[in-house]
Amino acid sequence: MIVSTNWLAAHLYDPNLAIADIRSVTNQPDAGRMMYREGHIPGAVFLDLDEDLADRSDLSKGRHPLPDPRVFVQKLARIGIGKGKRVIAHDDKAGSNAARLWWMLRWIGVRDSAVLDGGITKWVAEGHPVESGQPHMVTSVEPFDAIVDRSMSFDKTQVAHAIENGFLLVDARSTERFRGEREPIDARAGHIPGAINAPWEHNITSATAPTLKSDAELRRLYQQLGVTDASRVVCYCGSGVTACHDILALELAGLPGAKLYPGSWSEWIVDLKE
Repeated sequence: MIVSTNWLAAHLYDPNLAIADIRSVTNQPDAGRMMYREGHIPGAVFLDLDEDLADRSDLSKGRHPLPDPRVFVQKLARIGIGKGKRVIAHDDKAGSNAARLWWMLRWIGVRDSAVLDGGITKWVAEGHPVESGQPHMVTSVEPFDAIVDRSMSFDKTQVAHAIENGFLLVDARSTERFRGEREPIDARAGHIPGAINAPWEHNITSATAPTLKSDAELRRLYQQLGVTDASRVVCYCGSGVTACHDILALELAGLPGAKLYPGSWSEWIVDLKE
């Protein structure tokens, strides 16, 4: 589920590998693409968090609703990500965006994917090569067969039922946002009633060395939060992106099966009464 920068350097020119750069900056739509053009891992293609990994045509479903899986696999195929490819996803945020692609590929039945541990931040710090310029031109490939596993995600109604039936809701946002002390993005502050807080940043070693903690450390972290059976866990965040990082961490910890609430807080507060 994760690969090291050294592993990627050794396999960089493997024709069966597809590298996806998913950098972004909140409220700056073109920032990720600009960073990609300034410098990216050789051969990597750029995926836009808003345009490629979400369908934002109806924002009442949250800020990053899941796209139509048929549209999603066609978009990937046009940039060279499809059958016969192992996908390595990365960003510059210790995998918080990359985990969204990793999760979405599993959602459509593609298991041969991984997140680059440490992302481009670690890649550059170690002196590995980068290239600049326009997006890497590739030939299209045959798209993945989109066999969607609908058990992996819960919608708003299912989350409400899950709460009533003793599921544990895990909020991946920062502690300040979870407590409602500040809310820089969404219209209201707070969290879904009954949720616990597991900020995705706690899955990594530090901001300056943004690699994932060991499997054993992650297991202790989530067990201390009360997670013993992740199949009865629903992860959410602001818009269903960083929550995927918690799901990745749980899988690495040997606690598989957590559900994603894609609408997350940004959908939950729609039509919420004062």
